[in-house]
Amino acid sequence: MNTSQVPNLIMNPFLMWSRLAWKTGEMAIAATQVIGRRTTRFALAGPLPSAPDQREFALMGREKGEAALESARAVGVRMLALNQQFVALAFKQMLSASAALMSIAASRTAAESVERQSKLARETLATTVAVASKLSASTAQLAQRALKPVHTRVSANARRLGKKKAK
Repeated sequence: MNTSQVPNLIMNPFLMWSRLAWKTGEMAIAATQVIGRRTTRFALAGPLPSAPDQREFALMGREKGEAALESARAVGVRMLALNQQFVALAFKQMLSASAALMSIAASRTAAESVERQSKLARETLATTVAVASKLSASTAQLAQRALKPVHTRVSANARRLGKKKAK
């Protein structure tokens, strides 16, 4: 790994976590609007809600269940893929470290051994940075996939309920 790749590895997770924070903020604002509008609707409906109110109230419950199931499915599918990727990465690192250790053991001189140990330390450090970056980015991506169904529904409800109020 060359040193010019390190800033890119560090920035990618930062950008992914920033995007997640932005989407979470959008969702929080939209949820506040939706909760306010629906609470008002509950209060105005009284003990005998109209047919449109009953449909809206039923929709609320159904959407929550659907969003939760979609989030769980998205997380499950991504976790399976991530587990496979990280097992493959761990196996690759194990083979690489074994080869490096064998190389050190096969050194003919002390200088050659020190050089190989230094190379192993540099590569281990670079790989650790890369793997930590990938893990952070993967975690952010996983959270984004979990948030997406909820964000989509809340944003759509905020738009839909906002239009009704404006009319």
